Amino acid sequence: MKHLWLFTLLFSASVFSQTDCDALTESNSYQRALNDTYLNPETSILEEADFENFTGLNFFPINPDYRVKALFIRTPDEKPFLMPTTTDRLPEYVKYGEVHFTIKEMALKLDIFQNTSPKEGYENHLFLPLTDLTSGNGSYGGGRYLDIQIPENDTIILDFNQLYNPYCAYNKKYSCPIPPEQNDLQIRIEAGVKEYVRY
Repeated sequence: MKHLWLFTLLFSASVFSQTDCDALTESNSYQRALNDTYLNPETSILEEADFENFTGLNFFPINPDYRVKALFIRTPDEKPFLMPTTTDRLPEYVKYGEVHFTIKEMALKLDIFQNTSPKEGYENHLFLPLTDLTSGNGSYGGGRYLDIQIPENDTIILDFNQLYNPYCAYNKKYSCPIPPEQNDLQIRIEAGVKEYVRY
């Protein structure tokens, strides 16, 4: 385990293959695109009444400390399971792998999942649901998500500046996967979308 932690520390220390400026630009572009989706009545999942006062999503300031290079470990022998959601819906997922990384010199681990029946065009996508110490104290209490693509090798970039809220944080008609207990990070991830507050 100590050996694994040393590898994780090494990966995290050398995160930026791009320049810091390029990474910040990428995060900015993602957040603007997400905001545009919610501001547009034709693409937004907000309730109609919310548009009267909605001026855009609130984000934590973009911080390169929350963009990390992680060690990606595949777990090919996992059995599919039914993931609990905020409703009675039980979609089938399988644990695809683990990511090991450090933030603020703390060694962290998260499980990553894949839907066993992905939509067309999403066969290469993985699902990373998590909670952290901002959950219910700055960010949505039910946790947040990060979408990633299957890496070609054993490293992957995790940009927590791209964390987003599940749809049910805005509209209760949606059914959202609940982050599993093992994906509860004992650290504040002050990055990504903040808690949605209705006015």
